[in-house]
Amino acid sequence: MNKLIVYLNSEKVGFLEQDDSGLMQFTYNQHWLEKPGAIPLSRSLPLQSKMFQGKQTRSFFAGILPESQPRRKIAEILGISAGNDFAMLEMIGGECAGAVSLLPEGSTPPDSRNAQNRELTELELQQLIDELPNRPLMAGKEGLRLSLAGAQDKLPIIIHDDRIYLPHGGTPSTHILKPEPDRFPGLVANEIFCMTLAKTVGLNTSATEYRQIGGKPCLLVQRYDRINDENGITTRLHQEDFCQALGFPPEQKYQAEGGPTIHKCISLLREWSTAPALDIPNFISGLIFNVLIGNADAHGKNFSIIYSGGERRLTPYYDLVSTIAWDNITKNIAMKIGNSKTVNAFTIGEWKKMARDAGLGWPMLRERMGEISNRMLLKFGEVETQAKDYSYSMATLLQKTIEKRAKKMLEVLEEQDR
Repeated sequence: MNKLIVYLNSEKVGFLEQDDSGLMQFTYNQHWLEKPGAIPLSRSLPLQSKMFQGKQTRSFFAGILPESQPRRKIAEILGISAGNDFAMLEMIGGECAGAVSLLPEGSTPPDSRNAQNRELTELELQQLIDELPNRPLMAGKEGLRLSLAGAQDKLPIIIHDDRIYLPHGGTPSTHILKPEPDRFPGLVANEIFCMTLAKTVGLNTSATEYRQIGGKPCLLVQRYDRINDENGITTRLHQEDFCQALGFPPEQKYQAEGGPTIHKCISLLREWSTAPALDIPNFISGLIFNVLIGNADAHGKNFSIIYSGGERRLTPYYDLVSTIAWDNITKNIAMKIGNSKTVNAFTIGEWKKMARDAGLGWPMLRERMGEISNRMLLKFGEVETQAKDYSYSMATLLQKTIEKRAKKMLEVLEEQDR
């Protein structure tokens, strides 16, 4: 039986084991269960003495790991099977999303006060970025055990006094650096445009910044699951994405694959958020925004819940991209609006059906659809001006495309009101 110790920051919360058949099982540490204020790793893994097995365990822990091509590359580098979640967690599960770390028995638990890092020169950073497609998350590099979910190349880093460091030994990172993939030219400018627009229309978003490193456009994202105290010590905040909270493995992140629906997501917030009256309207605003910008990829792993100060709240938005900017990306929407399977969901009847299915009031939804569309039209100028500094062609395309979509939404709302 293989075993890993599961920590939240420096607290030992449980044990992840792999049986002889390769299946994972998780058990909470009894001391953690008895600790006042103890939180669960996941809504899908409630605090209990009984062992969790099979899919229930895997949905959360596999959700920590990278996906798709990066996962296959990492497995190849580490000499393990791409389908072996436990082996991959053992090799790279030191610095993950949220506050989770997984370490072999006998290892020193993570301690933010004993930070280990290495400052990177501009040339070293450029070399790391060039290497990422062939060595995702710097897998196999001595002293590095980094894991982030998703299919895009990215690198957890520390930024302090505008200097960039690589975290070692389980030290928490503060930012995520996302180089632009060659197959999606303009992606960084696209995400900057959409994230900036989201913030200007009132959505809570992660802080983003454009960087050019060695001629490669990069997106720098400040981690919302990290906080700094008055002494400058970085502490992890626990979080889980909607797939993990609802018990869906990462390969079921899309509704078409049996993954989360809007109804399930809203039910999750009703039950699990400590402020559903705030988080449900914010989630709805995000759905409307994603349709207006033409983001077909707003799946269950692109929404998360953060645990902080005894509260469970919807996280700031991240990964907001207008996917319709590229002709070779599907227009099929990750979570259907009513019966609409495409991101071009401009039929009011579909929105009304979505509202009924999710137990939402149509007047509230209709008002929010109009408000966000109007705010977009007012804010395009300042957002486009900023994004043009990064990619004139992408900013121009997005301004024309999204403006047209916002005007269309207002037109169908007005027609419905007549």
